[in-house]
Amino acid sequence: MLLTTQVAFLKMLLTVCISNVHWILDSILKSVRVWVGKREQVQFQTDVIGVAKNSKNDAERTPKENVTTPTSVNYHFTRKCNYKCGFCFHTAKTSFVMPIEEAKRGLQLLKEAGMEKINFSGGEPFLHERGDFLGEMVRFCKEELQLPSVSIVSNGSMIKERWFKKYGEYLDILAISCDSFSEDTNRAIGRAQGQKSHLDNLFKIRRWCQDYKVAFKLNSVINTFNIDEDMTENINQLNPVRWKVFQCLLIEGENVGEDSLREAERFVISDQQFQDFLDRHSSITCLVPESNEKMRDSYLILDEYMRFLDCREGRKDPSKSILDVGVEEAIQFSGFDEKMFVKRGGKYVWSKADMKLEW
Repeated sequence: MLLTTQVAFLKMLLTVCISNVHWILDSILKSVRVWVGKREQVQFQTDVIGVAKNSKNDAERTPKENVTTPTSVNYHFTRKCNYKCGFCFHTAKTSFVMPIEEAKRGLQLLKEAGMEKINFSGGEPFLHERGDFLGEMVRFCKEELQLPSVSIVSNGSMIKERWFKKYGEYLDILAISCDSFSEDTNRAIGRAQGQKSHLDNLFKIRRWCQDYKVAFKLNSVINTFNIDEDMTENINQLNPVRWKVFQCLLIEGENVGEDSLREAERFVISDQQFQDFLDRHSSITCLVPESNEKMRDSYLILDEYMRFLDCREGRKDPSKSILDVGVEEAIQFSGFDEKMFVKRGGKYVWSKADMKLEW
């Protein structure tokens, strides 16, 4: 009886021991699994980070495709103007002008992105601070940024000789807008202020450009008021380096539509009328024609907030400011047609140092 009891006790003790061993082994195995799992997770995270870093490095090393270079930029830093041209497509919808230091920062960003030529326009660019704001930007772009070409488009009414004396050396090209060699026609168009002679100013500025070694350019918008005019004699007398001849263009919200400040429909001409005008002036070698098709999307236009303006839909849709998002991101929303830019002759000898002009 005693022996039987002892055997039963030993069996029970052995069962307990085996159960404890199973529990201990199970705990050890669970700990090993957790440890191995954590190591695998850490290794996985390390691998993912490594792949991400390599991908980033590869992306940084790989040139980005289809990135537009802002080779030539038109900066309309003001919309205010003292003329009231009926077809104007960049009207005085705001009076904002970027502070000079912020404007310079934007110009520096454009230079770093590949800008070679800057054209200052408006509005009337000589109106703000009597031209000194403009002059300082011209000086900055030529002297500090060392851009190959710095140009201005103006109506000429606010330009004084003192400006040439102070800033002329930094300016490559000055373009004056003149649509007719009849004072009455200019007044009918709105290219006039009071009784001042637009044409007297034009010829006076032409002489100053000669005296202060600035290349002289002429811009004309062809419309219903000047379509039949023959300008050959006067153009030859002025002898500009380029005569840009534009077909009157409608832009929604600027010179046509409910929100526009102009009603330009009465100025619009047909493609054939525009071609007839070009044919009449075909003997002028400096003539550079720009139809609506060539003009609309072939300019990089920067507005007063330093936003690129996309004109592809017949209106001006702004990007974000290059001061906020940089040039590369903003320029994606510019609608710029680089092929048309080249086709219309946008790239030319634009530094006065390379023009070999007789001063």
